[in-house]
Amino acid sequence: MEIYLFLGVIAFCAGFIQGLSGFGSVLLSLPLLALFLDIKTAIPVVALFGVALTIFLLIQLRQHWDWKKIYPLCLGSIPGIPVGVWFLNRTEGQLIQWTVGTVLVAYAIYSLLLNPAVKNMGRVWAYSFGFVAGCLGGAISASGPPVIVYTSLQPWTKDQIKVTLQGFFVISGIVVVIFQAMGGLVTGMVLWYFLTGLPLLLIGTWVGSLLYGRIGEEAFRKIMLVLMGLLGLFMILK
Repeated sequence: MEIYLFLGVIAFCAGFIQGLSGFGSVLLSLPLLALFLDIKTAIPVVALFGVALTIFLLIQLRQHWDWKKIYPLCLGSIPGIPVGVWFLNRTEGQLIQWTVGTVLVAYAIYSLLLNPAVKNMGRVWAYSFGFVAGCLGGAISASGPPVIVYTSLQPWTKDQIKVTLQGFFVISGIVVVIFQAMGGLVTGMVLWYFLTGLPLLLIGTWVGSLLYGRIGEEAFRKIMLVLMGLLGLFMILK
């Protein structure tokens, strides 16, 4: 019974964070689930949670969907994945995490303190950030940070930022779940935990989205930067 209680609380909080900011559910849910579930069970459960809540958010933001903003990131990530795997075979994964985490913390602090002006970045930059995202996905299974940084640099509305993040996450998440299923990680127990936590996950996402609707554009960007800094700090400490 305690496991299901913890699972529900974690699922609600993960959905709330993603509903509010557009990212961060894995940052919260994976280390907490790993405290009482085997890591080979926790990882696919979190992956399924991620796909479910991004689909939920995409439905909410469907009127802001712009495929032209999303596909360069996805295409750019494809060649980056094998590069990241190659790099991981020749470098300590922990060193990569520390480096990425330090960059995220530094960028978040810099942006919060100096509030640099945002500007339109060409499509070449989208492919470039997507490539780096693919590299990190292949190396340390963390493709999100470059895409989060890229969207924060754009003069987009908060809805455009959030839906672009969800579009990238849902595509990459579905690919991950397919490969996990092919590898035998998506077991009956994983599906049971996923279905058990799903109602509270969606409720948390809905509550987070309600709060998201009440914050302004500037406040949303600051929330993004704070969570980005926490993400970087987590990668360092992990």
